[in-house]
Amino acid sequence: MFAAVAEQAERNPARTTVVVVTWRGREHVGGCLDALAAQDRPHRTLVVDNASDDGTADLLAAHPSRPRVLRLGRNLGYAGGLAVALSHVDTPWVAWLNDDAAPEPGWLGALEDALDADPRVAAAGSLLLRADGSVQSAGVRLTPDGHGADLPEPPPGGEPFGFCGGAVLMRVDALRAVGGVPADFFCYYEDTDTAWRLRLAGRRIVTVPAARVGHRHGASTHPGSTQFHLWNERNRLLTLLRCAPAEVAARELTRFAVITALLPARRALGREVPDARNFRVSLRLRVLGEVLARLPETLSARRRIGRRRVVGRGAVWHRWAGR
Repeated sequence: MFAAVAEQAERNPARTTVVVVTWRGREHVGGCLDALAAQDRPHRTLVVDNASDDGTADLLAAHPSRPRVLRLGRNLGYAGGLAVALSHVDTPWVAWLNDDAAPEPGWLGALEDALDADPRVAAAGSLLLRADGSVQSAGVRLTPDGHGADLPEPPPGGEPFGFCGGAVLMRVDALRAVGGVPADFFCYYEDTDTAWRLRLAGRRIVTVPAARVGHRHGASTHPGSTQFHLWNERNRLLTLLRCAPAEVAARELTRFAVITALLPARRALGREVPDARNFRVSLRLRVLGEVLARLPETLSARRRIGRRRVVGRGAVWHRWAGR
């Protein structure tokens, strides 16, 4: 299999670099690389190893597909790893693929065909499937309070607000033109933020149902953990401050602060409070502290995004929020 892939790559130059970011991925990244080697389109594979200490480096070095590996000195997270990788990509298209994902053989071909079909499409997302075959994500919708939420089925017309960053193909020039990847997000919402900036730039995003990917969601990040909720809550607010209309960003930041302030009183009065970690006051105070500490940098990024946009922030919000 691997020799055939090498021969095909020599005959047909690759248009896509597939970036796989891993951290302590020894138990699953091999399956991801095996699935990439079985793709029916030539491509380059670039693995960013976030300073894994579990034997991942040895597995990558021994894998017969011989991926190019960037081994980082410390863990920069998924977003940080993608940002580092972007400067090493010299193909016109780049795919993001989670290390716990295994695309079907026609995955890359289906995504490339979608970009070929319409030059206005900047990003083509995949159909991510759980182990039982149910859909984890068919794209991302924008909720009325500014959350990026996975769609359980492809949207009408095949065009969602955004894509799931676990398996997506993008035009490199479009990604760079909107500012690349928000590296300091570390993990989560880098996809929603990137999709939002592409929308502000007037670009299209589609879901390609034929691009099917099995996904062991959360193999490295433990959904439901304190860190998971910290990244999610913080990065949602940062995305709103960077991309949303000013009144929406101010409203949601204020709402988050007010709910945080009222939680102790609600508990003291015996009123029901959700048991999820993101309703713990200590975590919410950490979120607010990190958002406020980054506010000058975030507002500077907002101005840069504003200078690049060709569609109004309000127009994007009213077109997509709540759908």
